[in-house]
Amino acid sequence: MIVRHRTLAALSSVALLTGVLSACGSSPSSNSASGSSNVTLVFANQGLGTELQATQTAIKGFEKLHPHIKVKIETLSANSNDAYQSLVTDLTSGSATPDVITADVIWPAAFAAANWIKPLNPSQFQLSNFFQGMVKAGEYKGKLYAIPWFINVEGIYYRTDLVKTPPKTFSQLVADAQAVQKKDPKMYGLAFEGDKYEGAVTVFQDVSGGYGGAFLNAHGKPVINSPANIKALTWLDGLIKKGISPTAVTGWEEGQVQQAFLSGDALFATNWPYLYPLAEASGSAVKGKVGFAPPPVTAGGHVTASLGGDVLVINKNTKYPKQAEELVQYLTSASTMTQRALISGDPPARTDAYTSSLIKKAPWFAQEEQVYKYAVPRPVTPLYPQISSAIQTALSEVYSGQASPKAALDQAQKKAESIIANNG
Repeated sequence: MIVRHRTLAALSSVALLTGVLSACGSSPSSNSASGSSNVTLVFANQGLGTELQATQTAIKGFEKLHPHIKVKIETLSANSNDAYQSLVTDLTSGSATPDVITADVIWPAAFAAANWIKPLNPSQFQLSNFFQGMVKAGEYKGKLYAIPWFINVEGIYYRTDLVKTPPKTFSQLVADAQAVQKKDPKMYGLAFEGDKYEGAVTVFQDVSGGYGGAFLNAHGKPVINSPANIKALTWLDGLIKKGISPTAVTGWEEGQVQQAFLSGDALFATNWPYLYPLAEASGSAVKGKVGFAPPPVTAGGHVTASLGGDVLVINKNTKYPKQAEELVQYLTSASTMTQRALISGDPPARTDAYTSSLIKKAPWFAQEEQVYKYAVPRPVTPLYPQISSAIQTALSEVYSGQASPKAALDQAQKKAESIIANNG
């Protein structure tokens, strides 16, 4: 599975333009094709390699069931920022294509706020069979705009040969790490993403939720400098200061964390499901010694596994809304998701796709599924990219020793309040 590092800069411009663009979309053509007409849908998809192969296989199955509908795959750039900009260009122009779009889980709110995508009828999709965290990520202002396609959640990888059970609390993680480091001082206790980018925010959200914190409250107001968040950031910073995590994590993204864990240099690591099959591949130093579990929690907190993954949305200006919806229904069916998982490794976003056949062929999905139920989306708001940027700055300042957790989060709180006030 391709690991996509989503760039948020382009999203910020969408949030700023929402008020202007919300009136720009035109209604779908009244001349939508009937079920018996020959129709060509354009499906924008970023996946390459085995992901593209899985998509092509699914499209062939769809076209066999719907002989009057052809689907053209529009392969977007592998660079997420470039892919996003390409979509923005099409959607702001009012283009009727692409008809169906693969979107990062953090895109739908911005797309919906700009009036670029169609609201969907929940009754047309078996939403109760999907992981609910992903369903919520596709909602905006009480309406459904996106259907989950495959899920990504951040969890804790651990060495089963060095610890009997995964750490359920933050104190247990520290104790386990220190015990192993006492025997092997060169071992990293926890490898995590600490660079100034979105990955550091998802790690912080994992720990924040575990302490009972959040970025926004139920009313959409920033609570970034809450006591729980200060405790969470103090704990993360303490890992570096105590030597449980190397100082190098301040510049690490998923790739560096992956390398540290696969080479056998880390007891614990925060990362996404894509890492599991790599850990079990031939040549891996940790093959047969890997477990995947939800992030730790403490009293008063809740287990929080930051949500990633892709969803499917429909262009508001498509000429073929009925056929586009049929394509989304097919691609997000349990059988198609199971097929995709076996070809590409993309974890299904539906609980009923985790069949005994899938688990037998790819046993790591059984452990991953236990983490998905704790999936928590990042704030669903078109302003999220700007809020995330403020949090990234705070984390970077703390990890580099430029500010205390409280001072940095106080500043991030002020920035978030200003962002919301200026875009209210």
